[in-house]
Amino acid sequence: MKRTWDYIRTKVSRHKQHVVLIAALLIFIYIGYEYSFKYSYIIKNPNIMKEIVLSYGNFSILVFIVMQVLQVVVFFIPGEFIQIAGGYIFGAFWGGVISLMGITLGSMMVYLIAKDYGKPLVEKLMLKKEIKFFKKILDVGSKRIVVFMFYLIPGIPKDALAYICGVSHISFKDFFIYSTLGRIPGIFISSYFGEKIYSKDVTSLITIGVIMSFLFLIGILKGNIIIKNMIKKRKTY
Repeated sequence: MKRTWDYIRTKVSRHKQHVVLIAALLIFIYIGYEYSFKYSYIIKNPNIMKEIVLSYGNFSILVFIVMQVLQVVVFFIPGEFIQIAGGYIFGAFWGGVISLMGITLGSMMVYLIAKDYGKPLVEKLMLKKEIKFFKKILDVGSKRIVVFMFYLIPGIPKDALAYICGVSHISFKDFFIYSTLGRIPGIFISSYFGEKIYSKDVTSLITIGVIMSFLFLIGILKGNIIIKNMIKKRKTY
């Protein structure tokens, strides 16, 4: 009997990476289905989300943090809606703080998952060309500054980047510090936007919307050009 259990433990240990990979993919598929077909209307409607979150009473903050963690881990769920809902439910400051807690916790989990189970997991979740592109960028100049800038600039898939950082050479400490610092402005702006939706401050909503849309477009359209220039400059040294 003991030999049987030892044999099973050896087999499980040997195939641990594959087991985790399959489990992770199943979780992604399940949450993706739930979001895409059943609950997407909740995430996109701050009134419904507020009612659901506050229905948990003293545990409402914990529930919201868990939602943020799940959004980061399953990175194709748009995080902006949840961050805006945070401001709508808890106000600009506390909504931002709670969102930051959940997002930071989720980012740490993603980094450690990718670090432990490596490239096969990341390749299953993302396109190989995206991994190559981001890893190339992380090798440009100071990794700390690159990570900070990527998390600061709107329009870049920040949650997906956390997986790539996990299989890169950036340390957990540096990832935690610089990704968190880079996220802070965007999170609090989204939370402030949510508060203004609640107070129906149309002027502020239009102003913030126009500014953030402009910055978002710059991030999408000019981000690659900025990165290419960084790579060219490094090659000249």
